[in-house]
Amino acid sequence: MSLTARFDFSGTSVIVIGASRAGIGAAIARAFQAAGATVTITGIEDEPVEPDRHRFAYSQLDVTDTEAVRELSEKMDRLDVLVNCAAITARGEEMEPSFFSRVLDVNVTGSFRCAEAFHRQLKASGGSVINIASMYARFGSPANPAYGASKAAVEQLTKSLAIAWADDGIRVNAVAPGFIVTEQSARARSNPSFVAAVSERTPMHRWGLPEDIAGTVQFLASSAASFITGACLPVDGGYSVA
Repeated sequence: MSLTARFDFSGTSVIVIGASRAGIGAAIARAFQAAGATVTITGIEDEPVEPDRHRFAYSQLDVTDTEAVRELSEKMDRLDVLVNCAAITARGEEMEPSFFSRVLDVNVTGSFRCAEAFHRQLKASGGSVINIASMYARFGSPANPAYGASKAAVEQLTKSLAIAWADDGIRVNAVAPGFIVTEQSARARSNPSFVAAVSERTPMHRWGLPEDIAGTVQFLASSAASFITGACLPVDGGYSVA
């Protein structure tokens, strides 16, 4: 039996950082808009390349640029939900120290920059931050050590901000996706034996879809999760417990 979760975010303002390309961020943006929210997306590109790009307000943003992040936040009077989805990785290249540092700057410090910049609006609305971590926060990643380290740090950042901002009425949670069919995973999915091995180990016997992550993000942002903060929910079809 297939059940579709339905949430109502009418009248709310949502920003998804890092949603300019087809993938998890774009799916999250679409889900919130379908639920009635006013959605803004950001990306590093001049224009988004995500297929539904014209349906959202778009701001080009480099999350490593503190001033640019603060300038964007100053343009928004209200914000109810901040989703930090901007991330980079490069399989096999992350042993190079300068690139390692850049991955952490985008994936971890970028998430913090955005959360800090929008703190005022989130406090005013009693809003919610959802960070995108990864199952590699819990597993070693020999080909992507910077990505794995950054996502572990994202999970820890989530816990720390949840405590720091609880008195401000801001909930801070994270989602840890498993193997998801996205543009970012295309290289890995070009290997049929790897695709099969992932599916075989996963108790639900498939790769996840971006929409699988979007529903969990909506749940965490909704009143159904009003007593949840500091959590990092795995969305991996059971891979991490197999």
